[in-house]
Amino acid sequence: MDTTAQYDTVIIGGGPAGLTAALTLTRYRCRTLVIESPAPPRNAASRGVHGLIGLEGATPDELRSRAWDELSRYGLAQRLDATVGEITPLPGDGFTVRTDDGATAWARNVILATGVIDQHPDGVEGFAACWGRTVIHCPFCIGEENADRTWALVADEPAYLAMAATAFRAWTGDAIAIAPPSLPGADDLRRSLQEQGSDLVQGEITRLHHTDGDLHAVELADGALLERQTLLWPQPQRQVPLVERLVAEHGLALSDGYVTVDDGRQTSIPGLYAAGDLTGQTWEQGVVPAVTAGSAAADAIHFARLA
Repeated sequence: MDTTAQYDTVIIGGGPAGLTAALTLTRYRCRTLVIESPAPPRNAASRGVHGLIGLEGATPDELRSRAWDELSRYGLAQRLDATVGEITPLPGDGFTVRTDDGATAWARNVILATGVIDQHPDGVEGFAACWGRTVIHCPFCIGEENADRTWALVADEPAYLAMAATAFRAWTGDAIAIAPPSLPGADDLRRSLQEQGSDLVQGEITRLHHTDGDLHAVELADGALLERQTLLWPQPQRQVPLVERLVAEHGLALSDGYVTVDDGRQTSIPGLYAAGDLTGQTWEQGVVPAVTAGSAAADAIHFARLA
């Protein structure tokens, strides 16, 4: 990639949202560049995607490999393994896209498909080994793979923890809540959960006891051990540095920390689109919403060309 390279669309991110957008734009005969960071993707811990018809259980690597096989049939999409450091809107038309190694290109449109960064808890031994397997952020993604096990919801929101007794019965008949000692209204919540056959345990988690990522006990700061096999533990998220820079330098709009888009996935910056996890809360994230959003962004770009 150099300063003479010009594309109809540059896509930042090569996950389900970005690759779906690339395939859709390719079939609209748009010259497209997909820039994918060489760092491990957010879904690297995933053992397979779920809910995507025809690709049930495919690993993220298999999904990417198949997508590029399909894209190669058309010859209009290029791939670059690099980290984008800057996107600059140009007066009048288009964007300059610059990678951290200094390569640049011009694009009429840009799609952000960077995903988000999960902020994992510090000092919890065993968390990384269990993450994406038996410590999960979304029951709709891999609840089935954790069915018929003992669960615990970990959070500091009473309304969320109150769901422990009933909301996940499709996968488990034994779910409790784990909350910090400072949880407001803890006595009332505990009483309500116990009446429904569940419970609330308060304490700080310090260690996860597991065998190759297969959880079997949770250790609290006071030394107590809770025998649990699966934790539903949503993590705080933040935007990647590129998106944070667009917010600070170009006024990219966020809502509750996520990129704001219209029905066509266009952001507050004309010509800049966003698709995938960076636009939605945890319960809106996943491979199927990402694919849908990537296609919608590509459609909007195509129809804008016809206007």
